[in-house]
Amino acid sequence: MEGLRLIVGLGNPGSEHARTRHNAGFRFIDALADKAGGRFGLDSKLFGETTKIDFAGRDLWLLKPATFMNLSGKSVAAALRYWKIEPEQALLAHDELDLPPGVARLKFDGGHGGQNGLRDTMRLLGHGRFHRLRIGIGHPGHKDRVTPWVLGRASLADDALIERAIADALDVLPLAVQGNFMDAMTRLHTPRE
Repeated sequence: MEGLRLIVGLGNPGSEHARTRHNAGFRFIDALADKAGGRFGLDSKLFGETTKIDFAGRDLWLLKPATFMNLSGKSVAAALRYWKIEPEQALLAHDELDLPPGVARLKFDGGHGGQNGLRDTMRLLGHGRFHRLRIGIGHPGHKDRVTPWVLGRASLADDALIERAIADALDVLPLAVQGNFMDAMTRLHTPRE
């Protein structure tokens, strides 16, 4: 399988959203940019902040949509068109209610699972054939509590677990960038001793 050319972190812009559970994707992309020395700058034609990095021996575009989560697809679709990147060469990092904090999982294709950034991206692309990095934030236990949960801040313990999941995902990312998705998944999905 081809390697990655674009990694998108999904989240909501603005300092008031910075450490919310919903911004796990932004936290991942910020950590990647920091690791690779990338500096984000606003690109109005792509409706987001972008930077280009050299990572795992490849040129890689990073994108943080500035459209708010529910309209993320506008930015993702614009970037894919502008840089002439196939959706299969993109990875979208996002928060995942169905995984506990401390767990990150890679996946290709599938549904949106109620995640509005994925939902909007799939609506505009007409399919879900792109890679996802699912960063666990846990579930509040009842669907009526989901909105305040995702828009709220995690406890200190959960926040530390989310940070660990992001670090684990960064450790296997070079494999995914180079197209070795099965190896990346095996390493990321195997419980640590």
